[in-house]
Amino acid sequence: AAVVGLVVVVFFVVVAAFAPWIAPFDPVKTSWTMIRKAPSWAHWMGTDENGRDVLSRIIWGARASLMAGVISVTIATGVGVPIGLLAGFAGGKTDMIIGRLVDAMLASPFLILAIALAAFLGPSLQNAMIAIGITATPIFVLNSLDANVSVIDPVTHTERQRVSTGKEPHHLYLTPDEKSVIVANAVSDSLTFIDPMGAQVQRTVRQIIDPYHLRFSPDMKWFVTAANRLNHVDIYRWQPQQVDAPLALVKRVHAAKTPSHLMIDSRSTVVYVTLQDSDQLVALDLATQAVRYTVPIGRMPADLYLTADDRTLLIGMTGSDVVEAYDVSGPAPKLIKRITTGKGAHAFRARGDKRHVFVSNRVANTISMIDTQSLSVVEQYQAPGGPDCMEFLADQRTLLVTSRWARKLTYIDTQDKRIIRQVAVGRSPHGVWTLAHAARV
Repeated sequence: AAVVGLVVVVFFVVVAAFAPWIAPFDPVKTSWTMIRKAPSWAHWMGTDENGRDVLSRIIWGARASLMAGVISVTIATGVGVPIGLLAGFAGGKTDMIIGRLVDAMLASPFLILAIALAAFLGPSLQNAMIAIGITATPIFVLNSLDANVSVIDPVTHTERQRVSTGKEPHHLYLTPDEKSVIVANAVSDSLTFIDPMGAQVQRTVRQIIDPYHLRFSPDMKWFVTAANRLNHVDIYRWQPQQVDAPLALVKRVHAAKTPSHLMIDSRSTVVYVTLQDSDQLVALDLATQAVRYTVPIGRMPADLYLTADDRTLLIGMTGSDVVEAYDVSGPAPKLIKRITTGKGAHAFRARGDKRHVFVSNRVANTISMIDTQSLSVVEQYQAPGGPDCMEFLADQRTLLVTSRWARKLTYIDTQDKRIIRQVAVGRSPHGVWTLAHAARV
């Protein structure tokens, strides 16, 4: 029986792989003179209501069927095997709790919900895969004043659970390899690593002094933190093979008042730092840890966004209503333009098309979309409750915004320019990330 099953599987794999050469007809070509024909020597399985050859469509359909099966099994294996190993290894109460949680999950019709979501996105294989991925991928929202992370179900849009962090967490960050969501716990001097699929705590790294903001270099050789209270920037070397000490401090760079946000270029060579209370921009060379330059900029600079070509740096000015754009391709930055967005310009999120970027205006309660080529605002969205950090979903339509003063996660439909829902979370939600995201450039 096993051999027969293997032969059947291999047969369909071969059929799918060689479909262009095996199929006798174009699977999408119609013929109004051949509608609903019975099987014949020309059409072995007959034709459908549009005159298309049924056999050819089955042969080509094997590709989509196999791809959907492989992806589903891969997702199930990637999540289920680690959880099963944990239950079997730990045993006792851990096994019982995991077993009851899995029973509850299996009682929910996730596949039906995925099909409904795929229908909403549109009929295509890509959207079906997005829908399946979204049903398995939670949304993480950092609640700074509660010292925990809300895990949001992307289908029911309700809070599944809360994951405790250290004291006074400020920022949430998905690593470039997307294997961990990291929480920076400023008062606890620690980092909490969370599994972005299962929402379990992977590890806690201690003796990371006053981590407020955090960034990995794209090549994941460097890890940088900004100490907002203690006025320094720490540059670490990432060494994941050292389980007990994965971060090795290379240099502590003392800064002026209140280092705020970080941005690292795509070549992993320079980190840009805003100094919130001294109104300055600092550029540090990662290889040498030397200061390239320190320049004055606008009032209360916060988040930064670097365009895909590493030439234009956008900085949100929380103390005013503008985003300042600088040319950073030379030895010193040059102010190109001040873009008026709204009061309290603060955080950025790329739209994923290598051209547009969203910026939250925390005081104005709006989100602006900036065209990075014309350096102008091309869209404006209402976002009540003190919009802060943002995430843009893989459907290329839904923008998630943490409404800091309202204790909500706000969903904005960027096509219809309307708020479609708000989900209650904890106090002072400060960051939002998910694996089901659009590109970050």
